[in-house]
Amino acid sequence: MNFDGEYRPRNRAIHPPAYFPDYKTSVTRSPRRPLIALQQSLSEITGPVFGHEMLHPLDNDLLANGRVDQDPIGERIIVHGRVLDENARPVPGALIEIWQANAGGRYRHVNDDYVAALDPNFIGCGRTLSDEEGWYRFRTIKPGPYPWRNRLNDWRPAHIHFSIFGHGFVTRLVTQLYFEGDPLLRHCPIYKSIPDPGARERLVARLDLDETIPLDTIAYRFDIVLRGRRQTPFENRIEGA
Repeated sequence: MNFDGEYRPRNRAIHPPAYFPDYKTSVTRSPRRPLIALQQSLSEITGPVFGHEMLHPLDNDLLANGRVDQDPIGERIIVHGRVLDENARPVPGALIEIWQANAGGRYRHVNDDYVAALDPNFIGCGRTLSDEEGWYRFRTIKPGPYPWRNRLNDWRPAHIHFSIFGHGFVTRLVTQLYFEGDPLLRHCPIYKSIPDPGARERLVARLDLDETIPLDTIAYRFDIVLRGRRQTPFENRIEGA
């Protein structure tokens, strides 16, 4: 990343607070004492690192990377966008990882006991690197909503988890992508824990007809801004820290 140009300070009002009572698990997870900042050592700054040679050609294609005997079940989608810095400049070489539920709303995870069926042709995770202009691209299935044990009848909107790494694994940010027009968004306490309505909207991927493949795949665009006034809200950057 380049550091020349105008510096735009972080907006500390857009990130979700650590304690949000409507999101029940935040009650036990949130710290009760001031956080302690630990200085990074040389080993944390210089490594471990992620190399281009460690990527498989199918890592960003979730329709193919878990395929056994047929394509996964569900609505085929493309998710693409750019990774940008606070001055809207591209961030090349960022490692972007995603994980998600299948079309029925179930994760391939031993602790997921939702009644929806598992899809043997879908593992629900992938990764890619942003190119020289900051672009990334995934092909996948639109995930389904699912119930969760928060309040009596809470449902998570369809979403995809994003993890963005810098040059070392200690430089990691985590967020979620939601989909334009989802009626469950206005009921989701995790989404509503973000205090600023404009910041919440920056987590919503927009339909992108220019990238849609006719008779094949719908496309959504989701840009990721790492910091600054227009930054993407991140789960692990508590209260803008």
